[in-house]
Amino acid sequence: MVGASELAFRLLCRNYGATLAYTPMMSSSKFHSDSNYRADEFQTVAEDRPLVAHFSCNNPTDMVKCAKMLEGKVDAIDLNLGCPQRTAYVGHFGSYLLNPSDRNLIVSIIRETSKSTILPVFVKIRLLDTIDDTIQLCQQLRDAGASLIAIHARYRASFERKGAGARDGPALLEQVTQIKKVVTDLPIIANGNVITYHDVKNNLKLTNADGIMSAEGILDNPALYLPHLGENSHGNKVEPKNAIKVMVYKPPNIPERSSAKIACGGIPRDQFKKKRKFEKKLRDIQKIEEKVRDNGGSLDCLGNDQKNKLISKDEILQNLSKIEEGEATHTVEQSSATLSTAETVAMKPASLHELYTKSASELNLANEYLALVRCHPVKLRSVIFHIRRMCRDLLKKYQLMEDMISANSINVISALLNRCAMYEAKPQSFKFDKMKEIEIKATQEQKRREEGKRKAYEARMLRKAKREKLDDAEYYLRQGADVPSVQTVKQLKTMQSDEKLALWKKSHSQHCMSYHLDIGGCKRDRSCAFLHVNAQGINAFEENDEVAG
Repeated sequence: MVGASELAFRLLCRNYGATLAYTPMMSSSKFHSDSNYRADEFQTVAEDRPLVAHFSCNNPTDMVKCAKMLEGKVDAIDLNLGCPQRTAYVGHFGSYLLNPSDRNLIVSIIRETSKSTILPVFVKIRLLDTIDDTIQLCQQLRDAGASLIAIHARYRASFERKGAGARDGPALLEQVTQIKKVVTDLPIIANGNVITYHDVKNNLKLTNADGIMSAEGILDNPALYLPHLGENSHGNKVEPKNAIKVMVYKPPNIPERSSAKIACGGIPRDQFKKKRKFEKKLRDIQKIEEKVRDNGGSLDCLGNDQKNKLISKDEILQNLSKIEEGEATHTVEQSSATLSTAETVAMKPASLHELYTKSASELNLANEYLALVRCHPVKLRSVIFHIRRMCRDLLKKYQLMEDMISANSINVISALLNRCAMYEAKPQSFKFDKMKEIEIKATQEQKRREEGKRKAYEARMLRKAKREKLDDAEYYLRQGADVPSVQTVKQLKTMQSDEKLALWKKSHSQHCMSYHLDIGGCKRDRSCAFLHVNAQGINAFEENDEVAG
């Protein structure tokens, strides 16, 4: 997965039965050439095994260098030939390397890597246009040295493909069954149509594959594979020799400091007092807002003092945000300083009944994940993504999804989970906010409109090429698709607006200028109609000096 299988999440899944895990997809060219990128994207610990390092790549040399760097640190290295995203099209990797014109390239990547490393070389693919084509691909990869192939049983990405099996709808697992009958001398993992463990068993029986991979399903339920460890023991004691060892967060030893200066969470006591004061003011404002809603939205029922309190809400929220940012900084610094100690993660025996009990609550799983995040810091965006997936129903039920998306620290995320827990325990404490619901629906509608812009643009460009009877149906999709270099971005930041825009339109018109040039990046994020692709460094590989798909 892209950015969704980081160390903390892998450890959580391993606690509940996952037997093999992949890193997030990493850029092979950046991994071996950029130590900062490597440190950000790759973390592991002794308990995180077996582990597969998962790469995008379109150059044998890059893959070989990555493999050599990872010998002894992972158990296999994997080439991604399945990514369908627009960034893969522009960067010429993932499923866009499955075109016939790139067959020699991907075979050479596997061959050169398998010859140069002691690590097994895995490949993740998608289905080709016919079952015979896919079988031939698997055989060619096997002959080149691949030790295992994972098949996402949907068709390779194409801007033109429509119908079942493309990007939506059920995976075509019956094709994996046919492949497995022919390719019998290579382990095959089936991927697709996994929501529950019942699906795991059924898919294994249907395909006769050597393993079942889950991506989407396990994001919603990190305990998806728990039944693989055994049936619920229903409270029966498990002898130590049969107990399952799980990883639990153990707070690091922090030197004691004066209680006059340190309060809850290790932040200064004066800040803690300020936080409580601001939170009390917010509670008062919420009561005033309820009074206004009960009065049909009119402020006539309020005195001047209450009106002034409403006006001060934004300022109070900003002050609270600053305090919470300070808490988050303290947490990250504290966790980072103790990562190398044996006190960050402890192994603890647990019965299956304990695991089943914990996994029955998405809030338990979410809090367990947050505990691991405090131990192994993760980009906040990834943390929010995981919590949203695990607790989707609760966050929607209690109108907290937008709050979660805008959370600016781990502590804020934790507080939102605590609110969910409180509402679950005391349903009467939750007050449905009609105005907030209207705002949420308006935001969702805007997002749908924005996401539709890109699809409409792609459809127009394909129609234009067809109308002009071009041999290359994707010709116009490549115009302005050049990925800006790091040097170009630096240069553009020094230019005047008009000059900057002219240069951008000339070479990079499909890319989001705000993503590269604005402080904080593009605020539209996934809803942006333009491409969000990292600027290319000097070691980036470009075939024929163009971005091809």
